[in-house]
Amino acid sequence: MIRLVIADDHPVVRDGLSGIFGGADDFEVVGLASDGEEAVELARRLKPDVVLMDLRMPRMDGVTAIRRLAGQRVLVLTTFDADTDVLPAIEAGATGYLLKDAPRSELYRAVRAAARGEAVLSPPVATRVLRAARSDEPALSAREVEILELVARGTTNREAAERLFISEATVKTHLIHIYAKLGVPDRASAVAAGYDRGLLKPRTR
Repeated sequence: MIRLVIADDHPVVRDGLSGIFGGADDFEVVGLASDGEEAVELARRLKPDVVLMDLRMPRMDGVTAIRRLAGQRVLVLTTFDADTDVLPAIEAGATGYLLKDAPRSELYRAVRAAARGEAVLSPPVATRVLRAARSDEPALSAREVEILELVARGTTNREAAERLFISEATVKTHLIHIYAKLGVPDRASAVAAGYDRGLLKPRTR
């Protein structure tokens, strides 16, 4: 029996996934979470075999939750497949990454594989990961992508530092690395390059 915690901020999605897995013989849904913070608490307390994790949730996002659950098997299940979503989740330690349009049979296979500790990527996500791995361009780290996203929203260095709980000097250092990796001279150029390379995209809900 594979024990699951499901984390998603949409009640309909949580209930739907709970029904899908609860109706199968070899799965048991032991916890439901509405945000990343609750997911971390439930996963640490219940010790499930796999955590199904959405990415964009209130209070604590999925990537942060994955980092907090280092050592546990977390399978991302989301609608977002841009580089700025996929790569930080993989870097944070996700066991796998699936899209919500995956058929039920694929969900079952993926969770079973994740429970065995095997990496699982949906085909579109695998393509993005391979492209990033083969690229000659230096990849931005998850923290650098976070800072670039904040810059794109017009956040100042001080505001970014406060939001990420780091020093303003650290933000400036990250920006220098971002400029070097993207081959740009300033913030505006970095944002433009981020959109061009698929690192940034308009946020939608």
